Amino acid sequence: MGYYGWGWKPYVTAAERKNKAAREMEKRKKQGHAVSPVLIEGRAIVRTFWGKAWCENLERYSDYANRLPRGRTYVRNGSVIDLQITPGAIDAYVCGSELYKVALTVTPVKKAHWKAICDDCGGAIDSLVELLQGRMSKGVMERICRQQQGLFPSPAELKLSCSCPDWAGMCKHVAAVLYGIGARFDHQPELLFRLRGVDEMELIASVGKAEPLTKGSPAASKVLGGDDLAEMFGLDMAASAGTGDELAAGKTAPRKRAKKVAASSKDSRNPGKTGSSIKPRKRQSLRERGRGRKTGRPRLTGADDPGK
Repeated sequence: MGYYGWGWKPYVTAAERKNKAAREMEKRKKQGHAVSPVLIEGRAIVRTFWGKAWCENLERYSDYANRLPRGRTYVRNGSVIDLQITPGAIDAYVCGSELYKVALTVTPVKKAHWKAICDDCGGAIDSLVELLQGRMSKGVMERICRQQQGLFPSPAELKLSCSCPDWAGMCKHVAAVLYGIGARFDHQPELLFRLRGVDEMELIASVGKAEPLTKGSPAASKVLGGDDLAEMFGLDMAASAGTGDELAAGKTAPRKRAKKVAASSKDSRNPGKTGSSIKPRKRQSLRERGRGRKTGRPRLTGADDPGK
């Protein structure tokens, strides 16, 4: 029946909508649908960085100013009985005087736009856990939330539709779904990146990369000299060090040392042919040993010999 001749349906109280939403949700479950309702505890719709940033982005645009308050009331009452977020699309069911289907389309982030965000935030995010928990520096947060240039969509990047008879582009059912998305990001912030068609790992891809090597010479204090090397490794650097002229002529110190070692070994084999000051030891004959010369002991006579 008509209402004031315009065909408006009678007003449904919040308690009636809540009970009806519960019945509709159970009906969809029995039909085999995977239902994912938006459940709000208390007055606060969102509590984390990602949820708050999503809702604040909506409220900064004057296009949505008149319709958002009714949406907050609907989402608090549990009227969003099902919310599914997929890449570039959102499908939901909202219970009002009837059950209405809401469909939203979100434009993916352009590659150049996303690359600019990654370049500005590169190296400032330590891990994926910190990113999803919203534990970031103020500069990174401001860059991600920047109007028209951040990660959150502008009104031009959103296409809204609802099966209700309201002619407005954003009805209260659509507004309820938009707030429900923020509440969902509180628990699953990675869905924002799925929705915008980007990979959150690219924001932390630059973490752990090595710094480029410098082409300049190292400082003099960091260069080890010959004495330092000799002391460190216990080497005699004086014998193996050559002058610049010897190096230029191709005469290296190890070769000279090798020649000296070879010569000394040859001299030891032929002592008579060298001018070495070391004289060979003269052999003592057996006769001289028997006579006891240079021993300092007197020869024993027969009477003194203990063996006789």
